Amino acid sequence: MTTLGASRPASTTNYLNHTRGVLSWLLTLDHKRIGLMYLVAVLTSFFFGGVFALLVRTELIAPGETIMSQDWYNQAFTLHGAIMVFLVIIPSVPAALGNFVLPIMLGAKDVAFPRLNLFSFYLWIIGALCMLWGILNGGIDTGWTFYTPYSVDPNSAMGGVIPALMGVFILGFSSIFTGMNFLVTIHRLRPPGMTWFRMPLFLWSIYATAVIQVLATPVLGITVLLLILERAFGIGIFNPALGGDPVLYQHFFWFYSHPAVYIMILPGMGIVSELIAVHSHRHIFGYKFIAFSSIAIAIFGFLVWGHHMFTSGQSPLMNAIFSAITFSVSIPSAVKVFNWMATLYKGSISLNTPMLYALAFIFIFAIGGLTGLPLAVLATDIHLHDTYFVVAHFHYVMMGSALIAMIGGLHHWWPKMTGRMYSESLGRLAWLLVFVGFNGTFFPQFVMGSHGMPRRYWDYDAIPIFEWCHLLSTIGSYIMALGFLLTLFYLLKSLVNGPKAPANPWGGRSLEWQCSSPPPHNNFDEAPTVGDCYDFSVLEWDEREQGYHWKDDAHTTG
Repeated sequence: MTTLGASRPASTTNYLNHTRGVLSWLLTLDHKRIGLMYLVAVLTSFFFGGVFALLVRTELIAPGETIMSQDWYNQAFTLHGAIMVFLVIIPSVPAALGNFVLPIMLGAKDVAFPRLNLFSFYLWIIGALCMLWGILNGGIDTGWTFYTPYSVDPNSAMGGVIPALMGVFILGFSSIFTGMNFLVTIHRLRPPGMTWFRMPLFLWSIYATAVIQVLATPVLGITVLLLILERAFGIGIFNPALGGDPVLYQHFFWFYSHPAVYIMILPGMGIVSELIAVHSHRHIFGYKFIAFSSIAIAIFGFLVWGHHMFTSGQSPLMNAIFSAITFSVSIPSAVKVFNWMATLYKGSISLNTPMLYALAFIFIFAIGGLTGLPLAVLATDIHLHDTYFVVAHFHYVMMGSALIAMIGGLHHWWPKMTGRMYSESLGRLAWLLVFVGFNGTFFPQFVMGSHGMPRRYWDYDAIPIFEWCHLLSTIGSYIMALGFLLTLFYLLKSLVNGPKAPANPWGGRSLEWQCSSPPPHNNFDEAPTVGDCYDFSVLEWDEREQGYHWKDDAHTTG
């Protein structure tokens, strides 16, 4: 019996202990450390974005002013959206988990351009600081989309709009460089034997995401730069008072932001593919269909931006075209879901914390996808547009799917990242709180949205359906926040006294499970064995080590 990742020269240290000190982290070129720094930064942003969300929900718990004025409310929901989108969901999987996992999954020592990788992280930090400067320098009340004419109003007292836009501009460059780095890494650093159709599906999703980052993000950069010039100099690009067209801004913004939806969701789908296969101990069903569906989603993502603008005065023909394409994009997403369900069928399912998050993803993503259909139908979208139905749909897809998958992936790779196991009992409890709290928060919003409750409103009429739904939604947000705090508690606790993690606690077959936990500084002491990354028949459970090992007759076969 051969222990995965067990043989290691005495001189080799893992990446956590390699050259100690703060400066060694700040100047590191190690993709694992950069991934962890991204993770800490993203989770810190998530905390503040969550605080603003709780403030918004607390204000809406009942009609009338509760804890803040309407001006403060406008700032709170703007900051919640901007932080969550630009500082949390977009970088959470590609920049944080992707940075850590991708090179090890490829059997590489690092990404193709380590210095560019570190530079991308510092660009992210600079962009985040610019947004913080905007918050402290007068605030932002435009909504996270920075819609005109709100964002270009010269009479607005909100002096933080330009610094916030500069932050978004810089964050865009960080995203572009990260995507370019990942594309080159996947193309150039695959080891012998790892063909395109031997890559883990997580890498396919990161590849498709990187394509979107490189092609779509420059549009956002140009758009916010024009917005900065418009606000600073009043040159009349988007401001109707100066002959500009505010709808043009919407076209520019959503041409990036709808592909950006898939920057958020595609990596999560890749994570779920790994979790479903590994924790059901069954070969992934329809590997090529799932792989190609990632590319198809990336392509369709560039063609559907107009469905955000059915009520903006587009021609009926363009509305019909965007509606049809929007229905089409559901096909590759459904391909993934059906293949995941087929993989689960007759699998040996372990209902541990990562698997629970994967199952929650399928449930929540199905609701998010199905509720997108009424918004793609021209007749029903007229009624539902800019109501809480859209808010609920957006959160079911973005937070309930992308963020849930990210948390599942964090639990899946936590033993590999830290060398420690967390409490499964607390993990399941936290999952239950998050799952119940999330659905309690956002499902009532479908109901009040269908009854006409508009989004972005500080107050609402004392109608029973609105009052009850807002009350349930706020209670659900508190439950969900408790689940996230419990997750933070037991993950940090595991760093102090968690059981030592084996090299392969889950029985994964991809290459990251062939090195020790945590990995050596250069990821592998010996060349990893490249094979079918979903062939779990070559592994067996070792009760004494509480981990998986190669079978004696399989560890050299590939």
